[in-house]
Amino acid sequence: MKKLLQLILLVALIAALAVVVGFRARPAAVPASGGAAVQTDAPPAPSSAPVSEPEPTKPPEPEFFTISVIGDQTLTTNQYREGSPYSYAARMNGDYAYPFSNTVQYFENDVFTISNLECTLADIKLYSAEQFYFRAPTDYANILTEGGVDFVTTANNHMLDFGQTGLDFTWQALEEHGIPYGKEDEAQIVTTDSGLRIGVYCAYNDFQPDKDKAAAAIRQLRADGAEYVICAYHWGKELYYEPNASQTEIGRAAIDAGADLVYGSHTHCLQPIEEYNGGIILYSMGNWSFGGHTAPSDRDTAIVQVTVKRDADGSVSNEGYTAIPCCVSSRPVREGYIGDNYNDYCPTPYTEGSDAYLRTLSKLDGSYKPDKQGRDYSDVYASYG
Repeated sequence: MKKLLQLILLVALIAALAVVVGFRARPAAVPASGGAAVQTDAPPAPSSAPVSEPEPTKPPEPEFFTISVIGDQTLTTNQYREGSPYSYAARMNGDYAYPFSNTVQYFENDVFTISNLECTLADIKLYSAEQFYFRAPTDYANILTEGGVDFVTTANNHMLDFGQTGLDFTWQALEEHGIPYGKEDEAQIVTTDSGLRIGVYCAYNDFQPDKDKAAAAIRQLRADGAEYVICAYHWGKELYYEPNASQTEIGRAAIDAGADLVYGSHTHCLQPIEEYNGGIILYSMGNWSFGGHTAPSDRDTAIVQVTVKRDADGSVSNEGYTAIPCCVSSRPVREGYIGDNYNDYCPTPYTEGSDAYLRTLSKLDGSYKPDKQGRDYSDVYASYG
């Protein structure tokens, strides 16, 4: 019996050892495709590829826009110069791109160019009681489109040279050529191709824009979604190089009411630029392609380009401005041609650092000291013989 019990224990021990050995020597699994064996219970091999860290989120970048401002445009000579070799039509010679041919590059990459249109566009002769009046064919609106002008104000002292009939013809011509325009005491929003919504309010009111009307228009423009507001004012006295007290009061009131930019015209000369309460006041931008005189006594003008910033939160503000000093003509004064008829109506940048360039900048920064101020019409009559 004792031997039998020992035999049973021996058999049990052998069976247990067989189970342990069989577990440890289990064959590796073979894929069904017949590929290499894979040890299913082996720990995974460490990866040699680096673990990429997520890139930090960049804050949204602000957007920047350029708004260009130029002076008075009279796209024809007056009635006394029709048919003259010095007339606007003779100089242009049918080439609508000609007046902006030396400056169009400055307007190619901006989002908005604004100017003052100081002539009537009509294809029929109209009666005018004015001493000097200016009527151009409606096709001359192509000068504006060729030059890159995006908006003109017609609120000025020449808008009624031919009465309401002439003004209606002008508005119709601008509409037919797709040129947005402003009327007296009118506010509107123009959405640029870049998406910037610009509100423009235009006023003349016999050289005294109404502050309260402007403030109400600015509030309405903001309520209607304007991101940037311009007040285009026709004001001041001809050939005075400093703004008068009325201009300063009205211009600052517009900025205080919420305008970003005040654009002044009429004086036929440049007046200073003022940065005030976050806004910019261009008291007068002088002449541009100006057919009103074959030899303007002040030939300096400029392009002012305002940089506008839209922050990530949607707020819009002025970032600064630059000025490009120019001459109203590509022809120098008194060099190689008859008389003083130097104006060829093709504004041209001055050479940087030249006396004329620096003189123009001094008019914009307020340091210019004129020998005389005020309009003297004797030179006008002399040039017309």
